[in-house]
Amino acid sequence: MPELPDIESYIAALLTRIARRSLLAAEIGSPFLLRTAEPPLTSVDGRQVAAIERIGKRIAIGFDNDVWLVLHLMIAGRLHWHDEPPKLSRRTLALFEFENGTLSLTEAGTKKRASLHVVAGRAGLAALDPGGLEIATATAAEFAARITRVNHTLKRALTDPRIQSGIGNAYSDEILHRARLSPVRQTKTLGPGDLDTLFHCTRAVLDEWRQRLAPAHNEFPERVTAFREGMAVHGRYGQACPACGTAVQRIRYASSETNYCPRCQTNGKLLADRSLSRLLKKDWPRTIDDLERQRPGG
Repeated sequence: MPELPDIESYIAALLTRIARRSLLAAEIGSPFLLRTAEPPLTSVDGRQVAAIERIGKRIAIGFDNDVWLVLHLMIAGRLHWHDEPPKLSRRTLALFEFENGTLSLTEAGTKKRASLHVVAGRAGLAALDPGGLEIATATAAEFAARITRVNHTLKRALTDPRIQSGIGNAYSDEILHRARLSPVRQTKTLGPGDLDTLFHCTRAVLDEWRQRLAPAHNEFPERVTAFREGMAVHGRYGQACPACGTAVQRIRYASSETNYCPRCQTNGKLLADRSLSRLLKKDWPRTIDDLERQRPGG
């Protein structure tokens, strides 16, 4: 799922293309995309783009009549820019034709999770905002108060959109590795030093990836992915941790996974994958040393 740095990269590219441009027409290619009936989508036909903002992991495009198109890309939704109008394809969920080009929304796979809401005014936007803290403008004290308000694992606390804004599976892995904290550590166990470290690492990781992903030479972001070259642990299962060389490990759950370095983050302990642990039982390695002994030649 595109997260804060990816969403801001999209917004930067859109600002150079559609700010103060008029939307000629919008065409919906999937009946599952549009989630609202009022205001109607046609209410923005011929209207000029007045603002483009991020609402958590959503992209909000505001028009001069204070009607907003709010896109949530979910896991597989992606945006594309076309100088010439494209045709609707099986993967195309929507086409937004502007006076200078067309913005398309596609979604890979068969599960149609991406969404479009048409809302009126700031009240309509507020109803879609889960209320997570914006790390770029938050103080360390505000961050600490929000992250410890309810006891969760650190992974949950960082990725819950009601607690932190715009952070998902990928960047939470990177943040926790930078902070050298276990993804399953409970927030109630964090001391002032841990909270300060987590705050600064959260801000640093997101700022670094904002800069890395900023569109260059007026390019439109076409390779938006959760697995990027240069990430320390996310998507790097079995590869060497860049800090200590230990093989990156993972915890799988549902359709996602958490990646971490056992030496840097969990004091050498391997976090059991529950589904796998039920199968392996006593054979599941508990430490790095146990893992090494199970390898050929170990």
